[in-house]
Amino acid sequence: MFLAIVPIAHCARPGDPVAELQETNTETNETNGLHWGPNPKTYSNWTTHSNRLIPVYTFGINLDSVRGQNSIYRSEEKLKELFGFVPTKTVNPEAEYFDQTDVYRLQKMAVDSGKKRIILFVYDGMDWQTTWAAAINKSGKVPYREGRGTGLHFQDYRGATTDFGYFVTTPHNSGTDVNVDRQIVTSPGGSTKGGYDPKEAGDKPWSIPPDANYPIAKGKNTKHAYTDSSASATSMTAGIKTYNNAVNVDYLGREILPISRQLQSEGWHIGVVTSVPICHATPGSAYANNVHRYDYQDITRDMIGLPSVFHPGALPGVDVLIGGGSGDKKEKDGNQGENFVPGNPYLTQEDMEKINLANGGPYVVAERTSGRKGPEVLEEAKAKAIAEEKRLFGFFGVKGGHLPFQTANGDFNPVGSRPSKVEKYTEADISENVTLSDMSLAALDTLEAKGKPWWLMIEAGDVDWANHSNNIDNSIGAVLSGDQAFHSVTKWIEEHGGWDDTCLILTADHGHYLVLEDPEVLTVK
Repeated sequence: MFLAIVPIAHCARPGDPVAELQETNTETNETNGLHWGPNPKTYSNWTTHSNRLIPVYTFGINLDSVRGQNSIYRSEEKLKELFGFVPTKTVNPEAEYFDQTDVYRLQKMAVDSGKKRIILFVYDGMDWQTTWAAAINKSGKVPYREGRGTGLHFQDYRGATTDFGYFVTTPHNSGTDVNVDRQIVTSPGGSTKGGYDPKEAGDKPWSIPPDANYPIAKGKNTKHAYTDSSASATSMTAGIKTYNNAVNVDYLGREILPISRQLQSEGWHIGVVTSVPICHATPGSAYANNVHRYDYQDITRDMIGLPSVFHPGALPGVDVLIGGGSGDKKEKDGNQGENFVPGNPYLTQEDMEKINLANGGPYVVAERTSGRKGPEVLEEAKAKAIAEEKRLFGFFGVKGGHLPFQTANGDFNPVGSRPSKVEKYTEADISENVTLSDMSLAALDTLEAKGKPWWLMIEAGDVDWANHSNNIDNSIGAVLSGDQAFHSVTKWIEEHGGWDDTCLILTADHGHYLVLEDPEVLTVK
């Protein structure tokens, strides 16, 4: 297994128009219909997150309890309760949007209403514009310019009660410092506070912000922090505002129980699936606690029920954990503290051996295996876990820890981007790995076999990686790959009792800064 690095500039690919567009824009840094960042004159000028409003699609429940007149953003009192202070220029008596923490509350309400299967489907980094780009490319036209949209399965699916809304993702603050070894916050409050000013950003996800620099915390009149994946995931799983880099701890570093562990204590089974490393910010926030998102090996220990620096006595661990992380190696990692073990940065060899059923551990382990097809390896492990009533652990990926990146035309042949080198995969990289659909179905089967109730997070994490790279080809491919997984999930639900006791919330944790000035450039398929 290997992943080669080659220079960005090489011949564009005729017959693959999105790849060709990506290559051309990358090499010239000219916009040609789209760009990333506040500067409309260059293709790539912002490679991280933004403070955009984020869409949410619900299935099995609606959003009436949190939006419009029930929005936290209409109430100064509720905002103070949420943040611990009233963010500047954030109260909006006409807000239709709500808050990311409401995703947590919606799950709680679904449980209280009698739902026995809760699925939180997170597209990491997929804002409205990213969704729009994928829908345009898939349909070959510009089917909408605002609202829920159409063209993707999660936009069009009507097999259950469905709703659409959007929320604020800003964190409590950015700039908080911590001590990983002591698991404490050393500078509470950070350097930039959270908030959302609709007059500077717009009051809808498709709004053009009056101040293009406001969404990246560089506004002329107002400055609010934009979130990272761990603070935003913590909002969705634990219902609080916290600092960037926090994993289920509040802004002072105090432990907060995510919904998965609350439900687990009541007899629910828990599963986590991701296309990126198993302990990255979003899947880690599904279950673990840590003052810093990059303390990977300890976050994994929480998830698989081993002693960690935060939980020396160990947590119970999840019932199903399937994702990436295989293929990476590090000798040093200052972000992980004194107990970092050289080798795989996400899971130590010793911990892998401890959890393996073959060594007396609780998990049937499926991992990328040379010469074997990934789906077959996972299917065999799933069948064994079900038959022997054990837990299921899957560990796949290429160098970098993620699954191979799918591109807009459905293949695995990415082109490069300005901030990132192009990835090249061998035939083994493709055949020995699994897809998000494969992992999601394995998790669903395993959890259902254990018996309801259960809670599952599914993360399409490669959307975020593509958008960080300002790579429209990878971005569209990642959204479409996630949509294929969502399609598989809805079909599974329909074949396993339907929607009466099921709630699915599909959303993203934050946005990036894709701007489509001429969306028609993506209509060529």
